[in-house]
Amino acid sequence: MTPAQAASLQRLLAPRHIAFIGGDEALFAARQCQAGGFTGHIWGVNPKRNSLDNHPCFATVADLPEAPDAAFLAVPAMAVADVVRQLSDCGAGGVVCYSAGFRELGTEGAVLEQALVEAAGDLALVGPNVFGMLNYVQGAHLWPYSHGGQSVTRGPAIISQSGMLSGYLLTNRRSVNFSYVIGAGNQSVLGVEDYLEALLERAEVTAFGIYLESLRDIPQFVTAALRALDRNIPLVVLKVGRSDIAARTTLTHTGSLSGSDILYQALFDRLGVIRVSTPSLMLETLNLLTIAGAPKGRRLAAFTCSGGDVAMLADRGVECGIEFQAPSSSASAVLKDLLPQIATVSNPLDYTTPLWGHEERLKPIFSALVEDGYDAALLVQDYPPPHLDEDRHLYQADASAFIRATQQADIPGAVCSSLPENLDADIQAFLIARQTAPLQGISEAVQALAAAATFGRQRAKHLAQPGSISLEITGHPASTVTLDEWQGKKLLAKAGIEVPAGELTDAEGATDAADRLGYPVAVKLVSSDLPHKTEAGAVRLQLESAAAVAEAVTSIQHTVQGTPVAVPARCFLVERMVSNPVAELLVGVRNNDQFGHTLTLASGGTLVELVSDSATVLLPAAREEIAAAVNSLRVAALIRGYRNRPAANLDRLLDTVCAVISFTSELGPRLDELDINPLIAHPDGCSAADVLLRLDENTL
Repeated sequence: MTPAQAASLQRLLAPRHIAFIGGDEALFAARQCQAGGFTGHIWGVNPKRNSLDNHPCFATVADLPEAPDAAFLAVPAMAVADVVRQLSDCGAGGVVCYSAGFRELGTEGAVLEQALVEAAGDLALVGPNVFGMLNYVQGAHLWPYSHGGQSVTRGPAIISQSGMLSGYLLTNRRSVNFSYVIGAGNQSVLGVEDYLEALLERAEVTAFGIYLESLRDIPQFVTAALRALDRNIPLVVLKVGRSDIAARTTLTHTGSLSGSDILYQALFDRLGVIRVSTPSLMLETLNLLTIAGAPKGRRLAAFTCSGGDVAMLADRGVECGIEFQAPSSSASAVLKDLLPQIATVSNPLDYTTPLWGHEERLKPIFSALVEDGYDAALLVQDYPPPHLDEDRHLYQADASAFIRATQQADIPGAVCSSLPENLDADIQAFLIARQTAPLQGISEAVQALAAAATFGRQRAKHLAQPGSISLEITGHPASTVTLDEWQGKKLLAKAGIEVPAGELTDAEGATDAADRLGYPVAVKLVSSDLPHKTEAGAVRLQLESAAAVAEAVTSIQHTVQGTPVAVPARCFLVERMVSNPVAELLVGVRNNDQFGHTLTLASGGTLVELVSDSATVLLPAAREEIAAAVNSLRVAALIRGYRNRPAANLDRLLDTVCAVISFTSELGPRLDELDINPLIAHPDGCSAADVLLRLDENTL
């Protein structure tokens, strides 16, 4: 987005006048705009009409009284580029192109869309092939259908790469009202990143809900997301699609473990972007964030008046990583004195029916728990429908005690119903007025609290350590070469990464090399044409004698005979086996066109892809982030010492991974792919037992 387009987009987001161009769809859109309370000028453009209801209508764009800040365009695809050119020439701001029939239809449509892009110039072009844009702050609606939103002064914004989903979200009954709704359409000029960047300048936007298939410009998104962290504006993303962004084939296991969806998740984790899986969860999370605020962690204090709710909360919390930390001894003592004898001190806490409806007795109970080091609090209540109002005040008494306690503790509070429908509009309004989030459904509530903590945690880090959250995209080598294992290990050794003692030799010298190194040894055939030696039968391990080495060399020669593998004279790598192995890991780096260098840590060895135990982080990454990634792996149990077995040296392991990161940074765009598999961790350190390295061909 150019500076001129950015200025045009701001005009589109806060227009003084709007032109509706076309037939019935333009008329319907103008009616939506008037019904929304837009107070600026509304003009029609259609040579067959003299008026657009009670608004003037002009034959052409050139006849308009002045250049409109915004235009809604619904004319046949063949005419779109010409009309857009007229708008650009007259100095209009932005245009929402409802018209379809462009690249979504194939080659001919793509030609029309290219002509449209060229005609747009400095216009902020939304679409084409888009439902439109809704502005609930001004009522400046450019949308040809009825919609369920209402006027607001502030609220979350929706940016969606699905037009229909936008419509569904607008009719929600979960007390979420939006400030802006933008459909992205074909994104021929502007994309999700541009709308995010522009809306962050609008003070009325409190959060974002984004339906995303893919991003066009990762660095721009990173910049916008960091600005959102600065301004305390959460991003909640419903990301779909799991196809790999990069079409090129990777040689490394890292490539197969770090597909596009994994990289998007790593990006979101780095930036504090909250990822959700369903539209309802998006709404509940936005509700929590914009009303109560983001928790700084996942320690949740929960209250119910039912043992069944306690069990459901506990089960769902375990599934999504909520920490139901037990009350401290001091809090437990207070609670034991305050609760009835039939109640059990716990978290989640069933405070039992004898206390139901007694606000003053409940307040100290709620306070005793929520002030015990928790990040957020939740009360489960299913309210009777409005026509059964005899007991309503009792429910509200519990809620009032809860609200007072959470506000005094200064942590986010939410009230949720077990069944989504058991929290009616009046109760929602009651809670919202008291900065307590009304959440509908235990599952969504607990997931929303867990998800929202992602933003709270990363915002705290961003504020405490400015510049600590970053991403580097260095570019990609134009032409690469795959090094053989010996070449790769020599480079890693120079970078301070331990490799096994070894010698490169010809077939005749293998036994002498083994004698010098000491047994047991490994023998491998080394060739850049053979990146995966184990699958090709070109590796022999745990050889205990010269005779075994000689036999292994002969066997490997026989195995590769007749294959296209280029075998140099000095092709056998003899290495001393690593002693006292504790665990095998994969440490891999991949240079992704969109995300830059990414680091993957996984259970290593021959089962690397079978066991599906991996973590991917974007680079650069701090040591503590690497430690968290290692500890998230199942193989971490072996590293720490499983069932009284020896533990690996975790500090040395982290040193090695950090050395890999430094090696990556030093090579920059020249590094394409790196696999260390396995990296053998042992009590004294770790050693890169096998290496696959692909670099820019001009590096060596």
